[in-house]
Parts: sequence; structure tokens; C-alpha cells
Amino acid sequence: MPNKLLQFIFFGGEPLSVPTLEMLYNNGFIPEVIICNPDKPADRNLELTPPPTKVWADEHSIPTLQPDKLDEAFMSELRAFSFKLGVVVAYGKIIPVNIVNLPELGLINIHPSLLPKYRGPSPIVSAILNGDTETGVSIIKLDEEMDHGPILAQESVTLTGNEMIEELEATLASIGSKLLVNVLTQFKDGTAVEIEQDHSKATFVKKIEKSDGEINLADKAIVNWSKYRAYRGWPSTFFFKEGKRFKITDAVLENDNFIIKKVIPEGGKEIDYKS
Repeated sequence: MPNKLLQFIFFGGEPLSVPTLEMLYNNGFIPEVIICNPDKPADRNLELTPPPTKVWADEHSIPTLQPDKLDEAFMSELRAFSFKLGVVVAYGKIIPVNIVNLPELGLINIHPSLLPKYRGPSPIVSAILNGDTETGVSIIKLDEEMDHGPILAQESVTLTGNEMIEELEATLASIGSKLLVNVLTQFKDGTAVEIEQDHSKATFVKKIEKSDGEINLADKAIVNWSKYRAYRGWPSTFFFKEGKRFKITDAVLENDNFIIKKVIPEGGKEIDYKS
């Protein structure tokens, strides 16, 4: 195991935690403890299965905490560890202010947008839906408000208008991990600089709902193409025809036309759309 360069704790959820932890570990940044989701039933037998973050932690002999709630009992467990900083990556739970303020240097978070643009839970989807030509990653210090804290690092990415959600997520995750290594190095060296966000330019995005994936075949091609690219993972894109739901599994944009190639009819198997 590499020498520890900085005492910190790590709050992480799927799917970004493991690649981020790998990047940190390979650069000598090893958490004192990893806080991740509880084990959940999985597969046909519904056996309790640990999340990938927990599996990774066990493989690297790093302690874990898997609280259902971030309550006083959890706080007592957390205080058993020595740390100066906390890192949050796609954790999925709102972290109470008493935990935010617990480490001497606070908690920092990777957010996949150019803050203050797209504060909230769906920044990558929103960048695709809105036809943005640029997005990026921000690393911020957490405070009492959502995605509101000062910026520690930021990097932008040019968009072509054809990125699929999974491709863009992977790109931003890679950038975010590298930025995080730089920021932790700055904290280790005492050179980290906080820049307050321009709150007057803040925009906010909402949680994605299953119904958001429905498309109107009569809409403009670019609208449906953007939805298809943004919602490929979940909730996917779908339409209703003669009362039946069809999930779109393959589509392209050609000559400004949104062309559906394959669909899965409700209760059926994948077929060519022309069928």
C-alpha cells in the first residue's frame, strides 16, 4: 500500500466511486475510511450484496461504514477515525451540515458542470438536452446550500452535439478524478485556493423522472435526438403507439431527421422499427 499523503474520508456512490478511488490510490491518496451504501438484495436469490465501492475497499484493506442514515450513531462511528478533510463523489445522500463542518478542512465534492451553471442532480443530462456546446467539471467545497460552495478547481470540455450520456459521463469522471488529485495535492501542500461562485448566474436542474423519457414523434428531430442521447441509460426514451409502449434502443440523426432503427415493444423483444 502506498504511503498516505493526507488524512481524509471518502463518501462514495456508484458508478463513479471505484474509478475515482483507483485514481486517488495510484497517486498515494488513501482514505482513512470509505462511507458507502448499505448492502442490498441482488440477483434471483436476493442475496445481500455489497456495492462495488465496498468490494474495492475490502480488496485494498480500507475500513468502510455503510450507514442507512447519517445520524448521531454514524457520527460516533466516524469520530473514531482521524481525518482533516472529506471527499464526496456521487454519494447520493444529502450530507447534514454538522458532518460537512466536522473535518478541519471541510468536505469537497466533484460536480459535473461548470458551476454555478446546473446546480442540482442532473447536470450532464441537462447539458445534452439543452444542446450546450460546452460543459465541464467543478470541484467545490461544500457548504449549507446545494452546489453553492467555493470553487477549488474547474475544467471545461467542448461538446459536438453527438455525445451519448455514458460517453460523456466517462469523460467527465476521468477529468474529475485527475482534478481531484490536483486539489488534494494542494490541500497537502497548503496551497488550495477557494474562489466564490457568482451566485447571480446560478441555474438549477431537477431530478430526472421516468416520464421524462417519453418523446413525441412529431417533435423536432434535434429535440428527440437530444432526449435519446441524454436518457439512454435511465429512464430510456420511449413513445406510445395505439396504446402500446415502445422503448427506443437504436436511433441516429441523419440529414436533420431523427431516425429510429430498433425498438422493444411492451412485453416483447427487440425488433426493427420498420417492422
